[in-house]
Amino acid sequence: MLALRTALGRCLAGPGRAGAAALGSARGGDRAACSPFILTARCYAVPARRKRKDSPSHLDDLPPTMLKKDYADVPGINSVDDVVKRLLSLEMASQKEKMKIKIQQLVEKVRRSPDDNGSFEVQVAVLTAKIRTYEEHLQKHPKDKSNRRRMLMDIDRRKKLLAYLRRVRYDIFENTCKQLDITYTLPPPYCRRITKRWLVKKALCVKVFQEVQKLKAPEKLKQRREWQARMRAAREKEAAAQCEGTPV
Repeated sequence: MLALRTALGRCLAGPGRAGAAALGSARGGDRAACSPFILTARCYAVPARRKRKDSPSHLDDLPPTMLKKDYADVPGINSVDDVVKRLLSLEMASQKEKMKIKIQQLVEKVRRSPDDNGSFEVQVAVLTAKIRTYEEHLQKHPKDKSNRRRMLMDIDRRKKLLAYLRRVRYDIFENTCKQLDITYTLPPPYCRRITKRWLVKKALCVKVFQEVQKLKAPEKLKQRREWQARMRAAREKEAAAQCEGTPV
């Protein structure tokens, strides 16, 4: 950069005083006139920053004055100072602490009993809270492939649990979908994607089956003729027995 400035100064000072005057005017007096072009040349590669719209979160319904999950059942928590309450409330909590409260709220809607912590409904509630958190994260960071993979895995797992509940306990399935605001769609029927490899394999299998049938044809024909002969002999024997038993 220093060598470039030195060469530029020599080129401008080459013709004499005119070059020096031009260099002096560019440095001082005419700086205001040249500044728009200089700013344009300097800022042409600066990317335009777009303001991101804050999308609504499923954690917005949590009141900021609610205490954290670990301190909600502590005896004497209501008699502490307001500053301490504020530090222990959701106003100063991280997203992880808010997620604990949200998961607890969703689990309370669908659990069968106060001691129910592992039923299919509770698992669906926990997965629903995680999936909604992943969706909000991916709206802000759409290139985060790791979290997208985790979200798809949780969605597949929730689908399996809901399919089992729908097949075994339809009333619990309906109540779970209603309480958690889940829309369950039936999986599409199985449709195999036709590829060139699949077509070649199918044609080979058909050809092998036809050749095997051709090899087995003489043996099958022989067995069929033997069976027909046995049946004919049995009918003739039965007819002869009937004729012998009839009175003359």
